[in-house]
Amino acid sequence: MMETRTNPPVLEASGIVRDYPGAGGLFRRARPVRALKGISFAVEQGRTLAVVGESGCGKSTLARIITLIDPATEGTLRIDGQPVDIARETLSREMRRKVQIVFQNPYGSLNPRQKVGDMLMEPLILNTADSAAERREKAMAMLVKVGLGTEHFHRYPHMFSGGQRQRLAIARALMVNPRLLVLDEPVSALDLSVQAQVLNLLADLQEEFDLTYVFISHDLSVVRYIADEVMVMWLGEVVEYGSRDALFGDPQHDYTRTLFAATPVTDLAAIRARIARRRAAGIGTAGIGA
Repeated sequence: MMETRTNPPVLEASGIVRDYPGAGGLFRRARPVRALKGISFAVEQGRTLAVVGESGCGKSTLARIITLIDPATEGTLRIDGQPVDIARETLSREMRRKVQIVFQNPYGSLNPRQKVGDMLMEPLILNTADSAAERREKAMAMLVKVGLGTEHFHRYPHMFSGGQRQRLAIARALMVNPRLLVLDEPVSALDLSVQAQVLNLLADLQEEFDLTYVFISHDLSVVRYIADEVMVMWLGEVVEYGSRDALFGDPQHDYTRTLFAATPVTDLAAIRARIARRRAAGIGTAGIGA
């Protein structure tokens, strides 16, 4: 059973369907391929919903709909209670700012020819009336928020480690003060020790800014430590949806049990504890690719 909701939902989805054109033939009409089959859920302010499942289950398709990149074929999507349909209406800047995404591959999502400072200020140029000095000040402050330094302002993405690049991607997503952050496999390309550091950063930022997360992952070890609720998808459908503790403690669906049994367990708790001990002892972690 789901926990009693106490905060207003930032994101609500009801009966979301997504069809793609199918392959036809000379004498056969093309039938659409249904990637999502009536997905419904809600995410409260300040909470994290993890969406898990095997490749091809529809996780990334759902992410593109939530982030207002692709429209739903059917169903209703609400952000802060307001229905949103990009197929029928032009979104306001305010609505665009409310939802941001962080992708799996940070280097692929960063412009290699653009300096970090310009990259961070660009969303402010497009979405705000801030002066150049205000944009620079906000970009500098965000670098510090994500654990980097103001000396990184004039550097290029190739000069950073994988973990640092992901911090930059998170910083850019936060520049316009979003309400909702969609994290699409954000730590799967990172080493385990760096994963723990980025997860700690995400937790700290969520608390500071009261952010709402949709965390898409196939790594159940990561999900177990970051999620409040978990939604398990299989072949475009939700097969189980509940609190993290209930779902991990007593999964009800056969697919969920099979998925859990087939997934290796990584002891992220031990890694996070080791990092905490290093910090308490005054030993930095930058040397391990953070």
